[in-house]
Amino acid sequence: MRASLEIESVYTAYDKADVLQGVSLAVRPDGITCLLGSNGSGKTTLVRSILGLTPPRSGRIAFEGVEITRLPTHKIIAAGIACIPEGRRVFPKLTVEENLRVGAYRESSDKVMLTRMGEIFEIFPRLAERRQQLAGTLSGGEQAMVSIGRGLMRAPKLLLIDEPSLGLSPLLVKENFNIIRQINARGITVLLVEQNVHQTLAISHYGFVLSKGRVATSGTPDELATRDEVRAAYFG
Repeated sequence: MRASLEIESVYTAYDKADVLQGVSLAVRPDGITCLLGSNGSGKTTLVRSILGLTPPRSGRIAFEGVEITRLPTHKIIAAGIACIPEGRRVFPKLTVEENLRVGAYRESSDKVMLTRMGEIFEIFPRLAERRQQLAGTLSGGEQAMVSIGRGLMRAPKLLLIDEPSLGLSPLLVKENFNIIRQINARGITVLLVEQNVHQTLAISHYGFVLSKGRVATSGTPDELATRDEVRAAYFG
């Protein structure tokens, strides 16, 4: 089975200093693949490389068998990759509904857009209740829902979720991770980039651990939970 996303020997540099040093990994179709690592491990740089924001110095990135290494970001998004950035980043002066519509800006059919919005409101009933409320007045957890919903409005084939637990209470973190599981159950492949080891491994099917710009280890959640490399990547 061909991987949804293939990353081969990627080196990405800032100011000639390599942050990623020969990273190779594969995201399996229809599952949740996690990328774990502490601050400074290179997770954000890898996300930027996938999206074309900081193209690799060398190596190859392919999505559904087509190389995207040197494509501009808008073409990578158009190919079917959506990113939910860390920190939620809603448009605070737009309503919930307007935020969601921004996510489907490439969709010309109002009928399709409304169908997708209905699906988002099924996943997030709380957003349906607040559809005319300004996003900036929502709670942190509700803003996280808007951010995820906006990404889903593009009907992506791969959803790249960056640090969904950042700044949220333990209760909201648990809720968000349950939502990610629901999204995957709808057939959307997920690449989950996180520091929260236990919550992430609980919903993932396979994972990679990044440390100092390299893949330190990989395996199933059960395998990763007992690996010394996981402890070393987080606790030194």
